[in-house]
Amino acid sequence: CVYPENHPLNIIIDEQGVCSGCIVHEEKDQIDWSKRFDKLLHIIDSYRRTTHDRVADCIVPVSGGRESYFVVDTVKRKLGLRPLLVSYNKQYNTAIGIKNLAYLKTHFECDLLSLTVSPKVVKKLTFGTLKTRGSIYWHCIAGQTAFAVQTAVRFKVPLIIWGAHQGLDQVGMFSHLDEVEMTRKYRAEHDLMGLEAEDLLGNTTLHENDLHPYLYPSDREIAINGIRGIYLGKFVRWDSKAQHEDMIRKYGYSTNTQLRTFDTYNN
Repeated sequence: CVYPENHPLNIIIDEQGVCSGCIVHEEKDQIDWSKRFDKLLHIIDSYRRTTHDRVADCIVPVSGGRESYFVVDTVKRKLGLRPLLVSYNKQYNTAIGIKNLAYLKTHFECDLLSLTVSPKVVKKLTFGTLKTRGSIYWHCIAGQTAFAVQTAVRFKVPLIIWGAHQGLDQVGMFSHLDEVEMTRKYRAEHDLMGLEAEDLLGNTTLHENDLHPYLYPSDREIAINGIRGIYLGKFVRWDSKAQHEDMIRKYGYSTNTQLRTFDTYNN
């Protein structure tokens, strides 16, 4: 294994030198994915709109890169759902990335809600998280996760469909058969490195209003609206490389060469 033992999502390397990520990855060749997909169909059946009382069947967070095309393609073409797309602006997008996001919403004929936080606030926020956690990426993770759930509460759309579970797909944090869903607890402990937006008050020049885009809705709001977030990667065999190449063949979105990696399409 070439992953370090101090991976931020934690990793276990056994006596043979095989890491937990590889062990869980091997499950993919042992699982009956048709049964898993049938289970997904059973889950989403109760979320299909029977009237036009909701703006969408589900929320799908997108960026225009990574897994966005695959998730939206699956949700619309294979599941037959009408998604509302949401996107948090990370503010260092390339021209190609902006084009891909525009093409995504246009081609799939989806409504898209985008959130852009004041660059001044993002700078102050990033300075605070760099000091406390050594991270300049915290605002991206906090923003994209909070905005999706905030939108679900706002429009009373109870189902959020995410792509792959990062901890499962990278380091084998869970089995594919574990019924893991997106929660405030997982987000705080792993995605946010134990740092909630509220923790930045008093340690920075940020005010409470500045942090609103990064606040996860309360347990009460989530319960009242029945909000749940499921991971598509638990119900279909996840293969990032094959999926990207298939989506490029089908939709021809633009790619760009990257440093330190063999592929051209990950971001």
